[in-house]
Amino acid sequence: MSDRKPVVIELDAEDAPRPQIADPVPEPDLPATTPAVEVATRIAAARPSGLARMFWGALVSLVLFMVGVAAYDFVAGLLARNPLLGYAAMGLTGVVVGLLLILTLRELATLSRLSRIDGLRAEAERLSSHGSLEDVRGFQTRITRLYSGRADVRWGLDELQARAGDVADAETRLAHIETALLAPLDEAALKQVEAASRQVATATALVPLALADVVVALTANVRMIRQIAQIYGGRSGALGAWRLTRAVAAHLVATGAVAVGDDLIGSIAGGGVLSKVSRRFGEGVINGALTARVGIAAIEVCRPMPFAAVDKPRVTGVIKRALTGLFSQQ
Repeated sequence: MSDRKPVVIELDAEDAPRPQIADPVPEPDLPATTPAVEVATRIAAARPSGLARMFWGALVSLVLFMVGVAAYDFVAGLLARNPLLGYAAMGLTGVVVGLLLILTLRELATLSRLSRIDGLRAEAERLSSHGSLEDVRGFQTRITRLYSGRADVRWGLDELQARAGDVADAETRLAHIETALLAPLDEAALKQVEAASRQVATATALVPLALADVVVALTANVRMIRQIAQIYGGRSGALGAWRLTRAVAAHLVATGAVAVGDDLIGSIAGGGVLSKVSRRFGEGVINGALTARVGIAAIEVCRPMPFAAVDKPRVTGVIKRALTGLFSQQ
């Protein structure tokens, strides 16, 4: 028999190599950049000066005036040369003006609907602090009228009607309205937030072009805000979507929630390792998390009731679900 003793290898020694302390993969020296979502949000939140608004208003008015005069001269000249073609041009011009008027009325109706949702949210905040049962019943009538005819909240509407006489206090009735009507809509809105976060994170990580990630982030966030508004009943058009985007961006900039904090990457498992492996992957995680912040702010802006009986979604949970499988945690 051999008298040699077994060899013990100390794997946990202080000087043993560990992946988490390894040097980052070398990349070309690039200047530090601000995350694309933060840049896009600040662009959307920027308010032009009064002089700039006057300039753009005057420019748009001048262009519309010139187009109108040119169309009039064209139709009048065509009528003088060939009455048949002139009447055809007049008819087409009338169709264009009519469609433009319809689009304008739709945009005004969209803005009115968004203002209606803002009014419901303000009323719900007031009723939650000091509201009578009769006032809450009136609020229930108005919010159910907003969602009447929608199949995705049909169960909630039926539930509210079935239990109309069972609730005897204002606070419980408000909680019942929120859980029955808005909880399913919250789930649908969070899916849109997760999808937008994945899209922005992927584009940032894989597209190396300068400013391309800013464009992708801006378009993805505007589309996400518009979809969230539609989920909650906003049905935003072009002007309505821009109004909502401005409101969400201004809220984020005012509260400082759009700025990158040290807890943003730390809240995502594996985020620190990703930033060591690749700068672009680290920026993708940051932009995805910032998009989740924008989405949650959009939910708060578009929701006709503040979060009370239903827990407010947390950014950490949203981005973990959104980025699971996109960036491996191992």
